[in-house]
Amino acid sequence: MIRINLLPQKRRGGERREGTQLWLLLMLMLVLAQVSGLFVFHAYKVQELEEQTRKNREHEARIAASKQAVRDHAEVTAKLQQLRAREDAIAKLQSARTGPTSVLLELARILTPGRGPSVVPEVLDRIRREDPLGMYNPNWDSRRLWLTSFIESQRKVRLKGLARDGEDVSELARRMNISAYFQEVQLLPASRVGGKEGLDLIGFELEAKVKY
Repeated sequence: MIRINLLPQKRRGGERREGTQLWLLLMLMLVLAQVSGLFVFHAYKVQELEEQTRKNREHEARIAASKQAVRDHAEVTAKLQQLRAREDAIAKLQSARTGPTSVLLELARILTPGRGPSVVPEVLDRIRREDPLGMYNPNWDSRRLWLTSFIESQRKVRLKGLARDGEDVSELARRMNISAYFQEVQLLPASRVGGKEGLDLIGFELEAKVKY
């Protein structure tokens, strides 16, 4: 009669089932840990993407504002240039309208007895120190000289007149050179002409540039 002992075999089968369950439980925990890690990683990446998107929008807003500012700057610059051009044109028209009058008034001052040219006091002091011969004579009798012609073109004047002698003509030239209204005064060749009561006079011509 053959006997079969089945008890040990049952214990080994139970141990296998317990080991299998433990392994499955371990695998399940690992899978859950991986899924949890993926969720955390995904949430972090989503937050990072949202932050970068926000920064990109801010940069785009700054770029748009800068472009608008540059566009406005060009428009404002163009308007300022137009305004300056208008102001220059108005100033030139005003100068052309009042300039010749100012020059004639200056000539009247120069030829008025007891008066002299319009000049800055500092400039007059410098002339006294550096070029005494360039100073005008305050005691000159301007009635010794007469103007017979005054022509202005392109801010250049040409004077013609009569004088008692050459010194009177030189005095007029000195006064005009000092004046703030004239520059580059040049005396042209003079000639002697007969005057009233047998007086010999000097006929002179003078050229200069006007400043106004």
